[in-house]
Amino acid sequence: MQMNFRTTLTLCAAAALMVACGKKEEPAPVAAPAPAAAPAPAPAPAPTAASDVIKIGHVGPTSGAIAHLGKDNENGARMAVEELNAKGVMIGGKKMTIELLPEDDAGDPKQGTAVATKLVDAKVNGVIGHLNSGTTIPASAIYDAAGIPQISPSATNPKYTRQGFKGVFRVVADDVHLGSTLGKYAVNTLKGKSIGVIDDRTAYGQGVADEFKKAVEAAGGTIAGHEFTTDKATDFNAILTTLKGKKVDVVFFGGMDAVAGPMIKQMVQLGIKAKFMGGDGICSGELPKLAGEAMKDDMVFCAEAGGVEGEQKAGMEKFRADFKAKFNADVQVYAPYVYDALNVMVAAMVKADSADPAKYLPELKKTDYKGVTGNIAFDEKGDIKNGALTLMTYKGGKRTELAVIR
Repeated sequence: MQMNFRTTLTLCAAAALMVACGKKEEPAPVAAPAPAAAPAPAPAPAPTAASDVIKIGHVGPTSGAIAHLGKDNENGARMAVEELNAKGVMIGGKKMTIELLPEDDAGDPKQGTAVATKLVDAKVNGVIGHLNSGTTIPASAIYDAAGIPQISPSATNPKYTRQGFKGVFRVVADDVHLGSTLGKYAVNTLKGKSIGVIDDRTAYGQGVADEFKKAVEAAGGTIAGHEFTTDKATDFNAILTTLKGKKVDVVFFGGMDAVAGPMIKQMVQLGIKAKFMGGDGICSGELPKLAGEAMKDDMVFCAEAGGVEGEQKAGMEKFRADFKAKFNADVQVYAPYVYDALNVMVAAMVKADSADPAKYLPELKKTDYKGVTGNIAFDEKGDIKNGALTLMTYKGGKRTELAVIR
């Protein structure tokens, strides 16, 4: 059938309309509902203004073989901070909050300098520590460069305060006093005729051993031999056998209690019948546990680089009782010296009416403080004036005081 043009156009339009009507229309995408507004956070408590905070660093070995000594020191610092904050420290007309920044140097010089740098970066106002001479001495250069005062409660190597630094102090006697007193005691009281020396090659161990040797020889005694070990050693049979061959009647060890304990055990196993001596590093409450049954009464003699006499003993006894009640642990050695060192530093800030190291350092140098460890004042190098030593032995597994010597 033939269609004209108009008919054809009409049919095409109708077809197009049918196709268009038959196509399913895609629904318009539905917009996702707007998320519910998050509830407004509760307002944070207003932080203490930085100017109201005094940051004091404490460094000691809280890990490793002598962690018990490092923790003892740190607890002394915590006790001081808590008491000072409870009493209230006023500087510049404002009540200050003391914040303790504790760090672990593990008794390692490299780690010691790393944490010293960390404390400098934290802009501490002062540092109490370190425990060991081997970490204290290299760290002191970092604090000095930053102008931050440092008080060591236990580092005894003379070099620490003889570097020409303006802001270094210690609240205990040094190795010259420690070693010389023990050397005289070995010859004059213990009547040592053939004296053996061992040191662990650390700054502390070597330093106190060398001073001991000088004093023995000055008192007319004989050093039969000087052997060496490390602060991580556990086997001493070779060096002890060498000294046994020299028939020693006194063995002096320059090092820490963690090494001294096993050394005493091996000395007894080898049949060496000699007195055992050491400095403050072995003179801890932990030594009897480390030496075990090998340690007999009046066998071990040591010296703590500090001491109190007379009326001042009551203050020390109270501190020890308070410490035991707070931490459920006896004082090892230097917790009271840490406690006093931190109080001395804050007292200087209060006198200067400033926690700025440059402003309170002159007051720190003029310190005249009566603490639980005795009277504290510093000489021009930063050493304690008229420092005391306490000679000790062990009876029934307990430290027993023999004498306080100045």
